[in-house]
Amino acid sequence: MDIFQNLADQLKGKNKTIVFPEGEDERVMGAAVRLQADGLVTPLLLGNQDKMAQVAQDHGWDLSVLETLDPTQYPADDLKAMHDALLERRNGKNTSEQVDQMLTDVSYFATMLVYMGKVDGMVSGAVHPTGDTVRPALQIIKTKPGNKRISGAFIMQKGDERYIFADCAINIELDAETMAEVAAQSAETAHMFGLEPRVAMLSFSTKGSAAGEMVTKVAEATKLAQAKIDYPVDGELQFDAAFVPSVGERKAPNSKVAGHANVFVFPSLEAGNIGYKIAQRFGGFEAVGPILQGLNAPVADLSRGTNEDEVYKVALITAAQALED
Repeated sequence: MDIFQNLADQLKGKNKTIVFPEGEDERVMGAAVRLQADGLVTPLLLGNQDKMAQVAQDHGWDLSVLETLDPTQYPADDLKAMHDALLERRNGKNTSEQVDQMLTDVSYFATMLVYMGKVDGMVSGAVHPTGDTVRPALQIIKTKPGNKRISGAFIMQKGDERYIFADCAINIELDAETMAEVAAQSAETAHMFGLEPRVAMLSFSTKGSAAGEMVTKVAEATKLAQAKIDYPVDGELQFDAAFVPSVGERKAPNSKVAGHANVFVFPSLEAGNIGYKIAQRFGGFEAVGPILQGLNAPVADLSRGTNEDEVYKVALITAAQALED
């Protein structure tokens, strides 16, 4: 079964609310209309009421069935409570006046709704760059206990094939510790999607077939990941050794992962970003994400080139992450 049908089945009746800071965007609103109609997620759209009404009218959507909120019209008492909570969270790093200014930014406002438990998660990035989504999340929601960093994974799907690729979005350079942390986070994500994780730590070398600092890093990351994760983890592995059974048997004959991996951890953002796009464009895989991993509460960062269907699916993933918390 398609993973998103699985997620839909899990979410029915759970009444998870996801805030969309970019409610005036037609792709976001279209996804929200579908989510509401399907009864899977309760969307909360932020934006100017007149602008949202115009978008709805242009597309023949009934805005009255959706929850909407104009942050500039937020009740004074509620805004004061939000201000005080953010000021406390920033713990002296921002003045009261600076917090006032931060809350005029829709990304910070929406993140505070998540932090204060008003909603279960946030989906943004259709209009704003990644930093505008990630920065408030790191400053306010912060990482889960035991996580020093967050990472970005893509779910890659074609037919019955399902894989996780990470880190493809956040960490430019990964040392051994960071790569191991990405592996642990990605294994959790795979499990959430109903996969039994088999984690490959990728390199241009398989089991010492090449030498160098980059190979040593992945080998060390593998040891650290194996200590963190209860699922099979192996490395360093070249992609063909991780993916093709005959190659895996030849290059790493005693491995429980080689030739059968479904979670692929790349040694750098450069490799991960290029890798998922090659799979998407050459291989015909659907790439959904990035899924932000390691945060205390679910936040998703869309691509600015996203479409309505991707917004819909990322919202399902974000709501499913809330079920795990």
